[in-house]
Amino acid sequence: MFRENTLHRQEKLFNNLSGMDLRYKKRLEKSWAGLFYKHVFSKIDEKLFAPLYSSDNGRPNFPINILVALEIIKHLKNFVDEVLFEAFAYDYQISYALGLRNIGERYFARRTFYDFRARLYKYTLEHPKEGCLIFKQFETLVQHFIEVAQLDTDKQRMDSTQIMSNIKRAGRLALAYDVLLQGLKACPLEILSSEFKEVLEPNYKTSLLYKLKDTETSSRLEKLLNLGGELSQLVKDNLELQMRPEIQVLVRFIKEQTVYDDERKVWLAKENKDIAASSLQSAYDAEATYRKKAGKSHVGYVVNLAETCADDNPVQIVTDYHVEPNSASDVKMADESLTKLQETTPVKDLYLDGGYYSSDLIKKAEGLGIELHYTDMTGRNVTSNKLPYNAFNIEHFETIVSCPKLQEPLRSDFNSQSGILSAHFNINICTQCPLKDQCPIKFQKKDTVLRVSQKSLIAENTRLILMDKLDRNESGSKRVAIEGTNSAFKRAHGAGKLRVRGLVSCSLIMGLKTIAHNFHQIVRFFQGDIRQKCKEVVNTRQGILAIN
Repeated sequence: MFRENTLHRQEKLFNNLSGMDLRYKKRLEKSWAGLFYKHVFSKIDEKLFAPLYSSDNGRPNFPINILVALEIIKHLKNFVDEVLFEAFAYDYQISYALGLRNIGERYFARRTFYDFRARLYKYTLEHPKEGCLIFKQFETLVQHFIEVAQLDTDKQRMDSTQIMSNIKRAGRLALAYDVLLQGLKACPLEILSSEFKEVLEPNYKTSLLYKLKDTETSSRLEKLLNLGGELSQLVKDNLELQMRPEIQVLVRFIKEQTVYDDERKVWLAKENKDIAASSLQSAYDAEATYRKKAGKSHVGYVVNLAETCADDNPVQIVTDYHVEPNSASDVKMADESLTKLQETTPVKDLYLDGGYYSSDLIKKAEGLGIELHYTDMTGRNVTSNKLPYNAFNIEHFETIVSCPKLQEPLRSDFNSQSGILSAHFNINICTQCPLKDQCPIKFQKKDTVLRVSQKSLIAENTRLILMDKLDRNESGSKRVAIEGTNSAFKRAHGAGKLRVRGLVSCSLIMGLKTIAHNFHQIVRFFQGDIRQKCKEVVNTRQGILAIN
């Protein structure tokens, strides 16, 4: 049964803190533990997690704010569970951060902690429309951090980075073996032939993968794929087995990796180039995908981060995160983040690299009042001796107002379905125009016409902005620091390779790591570990707040 934990707000008369030397007490309050209690633990909204428990039946739950706070501390300190439990029992800083003023004041079985994780995972999996509870808590804390540090969110930057779940990088042969083995283990032994049972033998993997000549790789792969194909056919009429996730993974793998030859009645392996990036990469994580970025191959997921980047901010915090299989494009993730950003942390200028370029994204951002600043863009430059389209006076990429010589069109149209702008001009004026040889208009019998797609206009406008070295350098300097944030996630918080599998689990863990990262930034703010040029700004802001 759900019950809020408010006991930490009422301090006990006798506790470990009351007998502590005042100098130690002050240091404790200013340490990360004191700041965590004040700015994280006390701001955890337990009501968010009420759906995980019964509202009117059963024993009261163990305090949710303690469980959530422990998860955050785990990623703040990059602890394994064993160390986390020991710290909870015997480390006074951990106790203080959790609102406990006596060592050993609270006890809980480890199963309670794991059960909370399981409830959280199951709820997130079964209620995608309600949103992730950890993400909602993240948003609450972001608003609090922005308020206490007086951060400006008008300028933000965005970048994505590759992360890996708890899987191994496997070649096609090893992957085929893992998938087949899992499928066979899911089946009753009595329906398996002797050839299938041979795969279950302990020494089969050794002889298959390690006692292997280069010339035998393709033949052994074909053998495993055919065994997998035969197994998928064997269980196709057994509904109970078909519902097993191991069999579903097997069927998917055979479909993605093979082509069936009707004449020979065999499954033939596809060429590597014919296998999609979204194909199965691990028998143990069906949602992980493949992506090649900057010449490096990655298997797993991608996290997209948005972060404040105003020069006057003493520290910068992450304002949004989004986890997808790594075959998802940067444009798709940015598109999903824009609306959320504008609702929670209003932004006016967003700095991105070329991977995020999309005319549709620019148009959406303009509608939300956001200006996108690119450091580069995808595609090739188009060379031409014709005047650029932006030489014409065009409003909102939809209405052609006048030509470079200020001639107004006879009529101007925009087809919203095709995205084509057109404008018809007086042919007599165009014939006499000194720019007619350079102008991109076309002469017709009765008039001249300019036709251009909205996407071409937006692309040309973006390229012209990038040609401005001053603007490009400013955009680059604003965006580049987020690379350091990506690095900090991987080095300090262990995001390079997560200890979980699956999209939902990876999203939950990245949410906790993002909260931990933001809190680390807030600790820096309160302890004065900020850029020197920002200290005067911070002092001024704090002086104004004190007067008010």
